[in-house]
Amino acid sequence: MNRAIVALAFIFGLTSLAHAGGGVARGDLFYGVPAEARWAPFWPQLLPPLLPACDDASVLSTITGRFAQTQRTFWNPDLAIAGFDRVREIGYRANGLSYIPRRYCIARAQMNDLKQRTVVYAVGENTGIIGTTWGVEWCVVGLDPMLAYAPACSVIKPFVERSLTVHPWLGEYGIRARY
Repeated sequence: MNRAIVALAFIFGLTSLAHAGGGVARGDLFYGVPAEARWAPFWPQLLPPLLPACDDASVLSTITGRFAQTQRTFWNPDLAIAGFDRVREIGYRANGLSYIPRRYCIARAQMNDLKQRTVVYAVGENTGIIGTTWGVEWCVVGLDPMLAYAPACSVIKPFVERSLTVHPWLGEYGIRARY
């Protein structure tokens, strides 16, 4: 009985060493490898449409519809997005190649209360319903009552953009540097 347990433990140890490559994984190699080329690869959507652009009508209508539904259900049923302008891409795969491809965007939204607010959003590949299509994660600056993306929706921005918010064009959207 003891021999059988020792033999199974030995076989288990050998198979784990074989799968691990027999050595310690180096972090610098992992982060330089695209998500599509890893040992357990990310499978991008190969058929069109791939990741839509920031100013794509379907992306902006998704944000408008979800914002209206959230406001109607939880906060202010009269508030809605009337339109977008100054739509700009602030990064594509900006967090690195080893992450799921995302397009980071910023836009100015005209609300039906005649105010203009900044919308920060990220369009991710295969992050939609059950991973079959693209998905949108969005935040309206100043209208995040639960502080899910605080401070000022910076959680949705790329890593570098969060720490270095000193771009001259950010003033057009009403965003000030935190320093």
